[in-house]
Amino acid sequence: MNAAALKELILSGGLDQKLTLLYGADQLEAQHQRYADAVDSFVEIYGDRDNLRIFSAPGRTEIAGNHTDHNHGRVLAASVNLDVIAIASANDSGVIAIQSKGYKMDRIAVDDLEIKEAEINKAASLIRGMASRFVQKGLKIGGLDAYTTSNVLKGSGLSSSAAFEVLVGNLLSGLYNDGAVSPVEIAKYAQYAENVYFGKPSGLMDQMASSVGNLITIDFADPEAPVIEPVDFDFAALGCALCIVDTGGNHADLTNEYAAIPAEMKAVAALFGEEVLRPVSYEALLSKAGEIREKLGDRALLRAIHFVQENRRVEEIVAALRKGDYDRFLTLLTQSGRSSFCYLQNVYANIAPQEQGLSLALALSEQLLDGRGAFRVHGGGFGGTTQNLVPLDLVPQFKETIESVFGAGSCHILFIRPLGGTEVTA
Repeated sequence: MNAAALKELILSGGLDQKLTLLYGADQLEAQHQRYADAVDSFVEIYGDRDNLRIFSAPGRTEIAGNHTDHNHGRVLAASVNLDVIAIASANDSGVIAIQSKGYKMDRIAVDDLEIKEAEINKAASLIRGMASRFVQKGLKIGGLDAYTTSNVLKGSGLSSSAAFEVLVGNLLSGLYNDGAVSPVEIAKYAQYAENVYFGKPSGLMDQMASSVGNLITIDFADPEAPVIEPVDFDFAALGCALCIVDTGGNHADLTNEYAAIPAEMKAVAALFGEEVLRPVSYEALLSKAGEIREKLGDRALLRAIHFVQENRRVEEIVAALRKGDYDRFLTLLTQSGRSSFCYLQNVYANIAPQEQGLSLALALSEQLLDGRGAFRVHGGGFGGTTQNLVPLDLVPQFKETIESVFGAGSCHILFIRPLGGTEVTA
């Protein structure tokens, strides 16, 4: 449909059933305006088209399994009601053109999919990497025009990059492959694009949670065939709100900090003749503690201890949720956060120790919650956000105090979205 028809569909409520799933009924008016504005922006950039479609990919929240996926561990994660959307149109230009709000346009020729050094750490590399992986897997690609806008907080631990990758995967799947590429495959292609083209050695958790959606636990023992299971759980039953605190940090120039975590874990694994830590037990780590300290240093041993304990903890957290033992769940979640702070050590960057917004946010949360709810570093760490489960009666005080320190709008109350990457107009 053309722009006028698409805007009429949006503003008349024709997409409300889908939009309610994605954002909640109380956000429909705001999303109507957001989507209509995006259509106008597409037309302003590319002109009107008769084949306009809308796609969405969500940010994700990691509940547990902090930095375990890249060493074939377990995670518990969920998609959230913040996303990146695209107004898109297929064409025969042979060029993928994506204009993201606030950024320069990226243009990728579909017959030139080699890695470009100049694109490393840039969005263009993710587009090129996704297109390349589609071709490698025998799938179709072609020219398209897209305008995207995102409310996934950049550098927040909500994985804005994974959401963008998953969005590109859904564009190529929907526009050129009849939507037949599965969410799991799109997630794998997204990880490939981020690892090989973008230059960040991430695991698969971010992409999988964004692509598959809802609350899921994933076992990456075999990353080519991850075991994905839904976890039936309603946060409302906790009597807590999911509050993400944006401390204002960002992930710029921190690739080396992130990369050091899987590298050190894998270096420890190598001392046991393994490629990753998954087969290594806590008892085995203790048996070689002296050798690990001598050869790799204390931090590598601490990070390995975090991995083996966190991997076990994910199982315990999932079991607690399935039993409805919410007190146990909250206790384990706070233990997970402390392990990340003390052992994994991803709360602040060694290159900028004077910037410790996450440490401050965690300290405030501990005082405000006073033994109730739970709090932890969120996502990759080193900047960005904390995740907090705040008892409903404490939410006003929590929000007021947090925003007095980190600024208005720094406390975001989210919910788990039941859909991952999707075509909204399908």
